[in-house]
Amino acid sequence: MRHKQDRVLLRAIQGIFDQSHGTYGSPRVQHELAGRGVAVSRRRVERLMRAAGMRARAVVIYRSQRAMNRHYRQHPNRLWTTAARRRDRIWVGDVTYVRVGQRWRFLAMVMDQCSRRVLGWSLARVRNTSLTRAAFDHAIRRRRPRRGLIFHSNRGNEYLGTGFSERLTALGVRQSTTRGGAPTDNAHAESFFHSLKADVLHGVAFRIDAQLRRLVGTYVSYYNHQRLHSSLGYRSPVAYEQQAA
Repeated sequence: MRHKQDRVLLRAIQGIFDQSHGTYGSPRVQHELAGRGVAVSRRRVERLMRAAGMRARAVVIYRSQRAMNRHYRQHPNRLWTTAARRRDRIWVGDVTYVRVGQRWRFLAMVMDQCSRRVLGWSLARVRNTSLTRAAFDHAIRRRRPRRGLIFHSNRGNEYLGTGFSERLTALGVRQSTTRGGAPTDNAHAESFFHSLKADVLHGVAFRIDAQLRRLVGTYVSYYNHQRLHSSLGYRSPVAYEQQAA
């Protein structure tokens, strides 16, 4: 039984390692597994990676630490001192993985923090600024918020890259990012992905992208219009917005 579990776990580890282009060691792999709901010790991950010959390669970044600090200070965590009391004041975004066949697909979403309504999403084979910008542009077309909107996300390159940051600047959107090593700083977005996976994705095998796309679209509609949220007084996001208008 243990050997069978190791084989299943090793396939997941291999997928994460390959997606990182060989840069993830056991701590990051274990963290990624935990994010997907797989509880496993770091020692077990390290043992399986070592036995399979998976050793993280070093990534050399030709930037000084001072330059990196300046880069991150451009986008502080603005949610420390700001709370959304009306819609279209703070949006949050995140990206997750979903397997299709033998490959991973990347799902980006944008949510209104106040109402918890999912405003836009995008599915792609590559995790980059094109993915996150597509989800953000979907939300912009739906809502057209006033200048001064705060958009909050993690510090991934798909959000800090020029293709995304410049789009926010052009629209007068203030960018906000999580602190390093503080995943709870983006809890609203992560909560949606947890619900999506627990409610409809867990145990489902997707053969083609269209299957996943249809299911995500159906779930987003259900999540926005029907799913009751305790934080919204057991109302759906759409019902909450309608009553708050």
